[in-house]
Amino acid sequence: MNHHFIVLVSLSIFLTSSNLYTQPSDTAKSRPYEDAARQIIAEGLKTSGAYSLLEDLVKKTGHRLVGSPEAAKAVEWGKKTMEDLGFQKVHTEPCMVPHWVRGPIEEASIATSTGRNIPINICALGGSIGTADGGITAEVVQVKSFDELKSLGEKAKGKIIFFNRPMDQSKINPGEAYGGAVNQRSVGAVEAAKVGGVAALVRSMTMQLDDVPHTGSMHYVDTIPKVPAAAISTIGANLLDSLLAVDENLKIKIRLTCQTLPDVESANVVGELTGTEKPEEVIVIGGHLDSWDKGHGAHDDGAGSVHAIEALRLIKELGLKPKRTIRVVLFMNEEFGLNGGIAYAKEDHHGEKHICAIETDAGGFTPRGFGVGADSIAFPKFARWSYLLDPIDAGRITRGGGGADISELAKLGVITIGLRVDGQKYFDYHHSGNDTIDKVHPRELELGAIAIAVFSYVIAQEGL
Repeated sequence: MNHHFIVLVSLSIFLTSSNLYTQPSDTAKSRPYEDAARQIIAEGLKTSGAYSLLEDLVKKTGHRLVGSPEAAKAVEWGKKTMEDLGFQKVHTEPCMVPHWVRGPIEEASIATSTGRNIPINICALGGSIGTADGGITAEVVQVKSFDELKSLGEKAKGKIIFFNRPMDQSKINPGEAYGGAVNQRSVGAVEAAKVGGVAALVRSMTMQLDDVPHTGSMHYVDTIPKVPAAAISTIGANLLDSLLAVDENLKIKIRLTCQTLPDVESANVVGELTGTEKPEEVIVIGGHLDSWDKGHGAHDDGAGSVHAIEALRLIKELGLKPKRTIRVVLFMNEEFGLNGGIAYAKEDHHGEKHICAIETDAGGFTPRGFGVGADSIAFPKFARWSYLLDPIDAGRITRGGGGADISELAKLGVITIGLRVDGQKYFDYHHSGNDTIDKVHPRELELGAIAIAVFSYVIAQEGL
């Protein structure tokens, strides 16, 4: 390839990827935070503290299903970890949370008309009721939309409803594909019950073709009968689809021992570096401490929890003194109803003003930038600092961002920001036994913490 062509192509890529608000090279006075950003980057990559934290969390707690003993251990872990790191005002903020347990039995098998019995991998969806002791055995109808289900009329009565709408692989953003399919999981049991179905079986929310089912939350409506709901692996879903094509009268047997117990008390974990000049102005950085009970909850959201702790550790370790308070909040129960986020937003923070809240809940992958939920007046005040993140290719600051746990703060007028990462593999692991620590790359994880440290520090210095 021609050398001049390579140079031109490289220049074109650089120019199109550079943010509108990137500043030209100038004096140290006009770019006052470059030294601090370089120090944060170097210290983070040298020490890889985020991965060490994640290893410690996984070793001491395992998964952290809300309401479980493991989630209680995680609260203790978060508090002790922040205290050991010398954070200020470390404390817990109580909140009541749901307590759903999976139970020891999750079984399903296909019985064909020819007498074959084929086991399939399933897992209960979070919040589902269990089956009777003998399980449920029924014929199956497959649908790919709620409208298709409604059109079946009486044909759906007494059947197990198999929701088999896959995530749309043509979508560039996997999150968009997830959003286009996930309502089957969240309300499939309700829609199944409306037409007289006896259970809901839902294709796992992943583009990965494997035999690992992916769980996630679902809910019921009090005025509609409750039926059990489970996820089936994508390999299992494809097998069931192919068998139904030649045997419409096959049956499935499902056994689940999950149940919902009374609510229990849990807590958010909070620690900070108090601002030196305007301590009442607060920048929140955080992720959610709870996880599903499959795998380690390493990407979702162990990564986000250690991102936040490591970001503050880097700032403190380097002796940087934020003018405004930077506060880590490890939220409890993002997966089952945002109890921690709601509780934090309702907490009396004694006249404090929250400048913004940054959430990280997209996994421990390579950071690309931040989405900022601010209007056209406030947005440039954040985007102008993108050049500080360009050295780690995380300088893409775009409009629109936030997160589930900080959505309650958004309702109070707080600007919410979400860390954006390369999420193409996220749903390979999400809510499944695949979400283990060996799937997290230490440098990618650390770069996310570095990006949050740089961004939160400069916001703490400059305000709005």
